[in-house]
Amino acid sequence: MKKVLTTIGASALLLNAVAASGAEELSVVGSWSGLPLHKQYEAPFWTDKVSKATDGEITATLTTHDQMGIGGGDVFRMLGDGVFDVGMTVADYAVSDSVALESLDVPLLAMDADTAKKMVEAARPMVDEIYEKVFNAKVLGIAPYPPQVVFCNAEIKSLNDLKGKKIRASGRMTAKLLDALGAESVNVSFGEVSGALQRGVVDCAVTGAGSGYSAGWWEVSTHLLPIPLGGWDPVVTAVNMDKWKSLSATAQEKLQTAVTTELEAPAWESAQGALQNDIACLTGEGECKGGESHKMVWVKATDADTKMARDVLIKDVLPDWAKRAGGDWAQRWNDSVGKVVGVEIPK
Repeated sequence: MKKVLTTIGASALLLNAVAASGAEELSVVGSWSGLPLHKQYEAPFWTDKVSKATDGEITATLTTHDQMGIGGGDVFRMLGDGVFDVGMTVADYAVSDSVALESLDVPLLAMDADTAKKMVEAARPMVDEIYEKVFNAKVLGIAPYPPQVVFCNAEIKSLNDLKGKKIRASGRMTAKLLDALGAESVNVSFGEVSGALQRGVVDCAVTGAGSGYSAGWWEVSTHLLPIPLGGWDPVVTAVNMDKWKSLSATAQEKLQTAVTTELEAPAWESAQGALQNDIACLTGEGECKGGESHKMVWVKATDADTKMARDVLIKDVLPDWAKRAGGDWAQRWNDSVGKVVGVEIPK
């Protein structure tokens, strides 16, 4: 009898401890499951680090949008509807719901990770507003993929050789830029690009160097042009606003701090070094750490290439975006991101 009472007492203490902990389990949908950002940062954070960083107050169950079989463009819509608690995917996937959001990922203005991070920080108030109003969501963090570079299954020697070629763009503003440069932008989902390159549906495709490496694009591409024609493809981490408001102030603070320090910051810190390593792994030029190197031809863009493309961006692409976005979005961009990079959208 004494043993039974002891067991009951121990169980009661355990139940009381769990109840007292008030642990909140969040359902989380991450970005592409096979890419480095998810494997190196998202998965460790949500499966382990978030619980430790919040003293056990918050735990998570994790899947990804590709594992669920849903399109990237549906992630934040479903998040806003409360289908899950936290969503993470490329902001460019959501621009059909908000033209203004295109301005988060402007190509060719950030040639290094530090500048890209400053651009994102400057854009953050605008992004926060868009996510709250359009997606009923609170932005917790924004992390980068490596800069979006060009993979070609065709011989190219310079940026000028992209003219007339069918190219898969990584986002809408990149597509506008490619068209303005004389290429033909093509809409192909990331998971279908390898086959499209192999069959000649597209001649080239834009994605992160590390993403292309992980997806095996080196098997269906011959030339690599590592110029950020697709920006840095920021991935937004957001929580459903109703869920956010249901959390205690303490839980909110711990979750926000955890995302900032344990997920967002490490991803930014590794971004520049990751690009250099990815180029080495794709081309065999330099040391490839943690993987097998391949023999793509490294096409080195000239300063003249970059200047020409940047001039087209500022003269044609950004004014087009300002017209489509309407309102005061262009002025807000000029006053924030534009000041960081010394660019002003013409009025």
